[in-house]
Amino acid sequence: MLAAHDWDFPVPIAYGPGRLAEMGRRCIELGIRNPLIVTDRGSRDLPFIGQLQSLLEDQELGATIFSDISPNPVDSEIGLGRKAFRAGGHDAVIAIGGGSAMDGGKAICLTANNDHDLWAFEFEQPVPVIGQGENFPVLITIPTTAGTGAETESTAMVTHAAKGMKFCVWHPDLKPALALLDPELTVGLPRTLTAWTGADALVHAIEAYLVPGFNPLCDGLALEGLALIAKWLPVAVEEPQNLNARGGMLVGSSLAGIAFLKGLGMVHAISHMVGAEFNTQHGLTNAILLPVVLRFNLPGQEEKVRRMAQAMDLSDMSVEGFMAAVETMLDQIEIPKSLGEIGVPADCAARIADKALKDSAARTNPRVATQAEVQAMIENAIAHAR
Repeated sequence: MLAAHDWDFPVPIAYGPGRLAEMGRRCIELGIRNPLIVTDRGSRDLPFIGQLQSLLEDQELGATIFSDISPNPVDSEIGLGRKAFRAGGHDAVIAIGGGSAMDGGKAICLTANNDHDLWAFEFEQPVPVIGQGENFPVLITIPTTAGTGAETESTAMVTHAAKGMKFCVWHPDLKPALALLDPELTVGLPRTLTAWTGADALVHAIEAYLVPGFNPLCDGLALEGLALIAKWLPVAVEEPQNLNARGGMLVGSSLAGIAFLKGLGMVHAISHMVGAEFNTQHGLTNAILLPVVLRFNLPGQEEKVRRMAQAMDLSDMSVEGFMAAVETMLDQIEIPKSLGEIGVPADCAARIADKALKDSAARTNPRVATQAEVQAMIENAIAHAR
């Protein structure tokens, strides 16, 4: 996992330890002169931001930082980012950090060079027409966590403050010009965030694979992503300096992120709305919800369970064996056993269920769920998920 590799699918990807050092040259090759570096508040003062600035300055490139992005990005913050992009005369966005930085950077790109409202790009709405001279800025994505897999697409989750709901925004013409995967950037990630973001990648692989329909490209990526995550996530948590584990997780996360172009499921539908209301960490919320939703989704999915169990190198390929392995891994990386432990109140279940059923991920869940069934899942997760 330590050798450098370049891949061209689905976007140009540069993988390998130390690849951040190429950023000045890469920007020049892409015609970038004055990028806006977009990160989240929590990452603003971390070493990789200063390192990136220095690399750009060495090539005489102008760059400023926009870091007014919350852990769950809010629509008003995207508006501030658009203002910063225009005021600085920027020609590109470099999104660097965790999933919130990826989402913030991509959402700013969507709105930077046109006058469309952010919510015109909502996934369920007609695709906005981008006029002449309104081309999207060049976009470079640099994930510093191994979890969201958000670096190869334009999709971004943003909270609509007035509605208290998360929505997906995107445009098919916005694609990263480069996704840079440098596992050295993830070595300093705290144990908790390594576990939480890694569990997010685990959920992406499982939910994407369970989405109904014939999509062997996404299914293959989901299974290979699951194999890498199952192998390396516990190692990355226990051995934070292990570059092989960090690299395996970064690639596994990216594969799982590509796979969920096929769709996701009820874990994400619920998690999006819990995060929008209670500002919980997304990967952690997903991880707690996973066992509850799997118990609802897996009946009748025995063949897919067998394939996932094979990818995880399990000896017991039954539904029960797969569930036990998933729960054991969550325990191993110290995921709390209930949403109640992270501050989600019991009286929100009905309201969150109503909102979750409006989420696009609910539509690709492998089993249709009623409001009462979703509410019951949330109540179980709040009380005791596993």
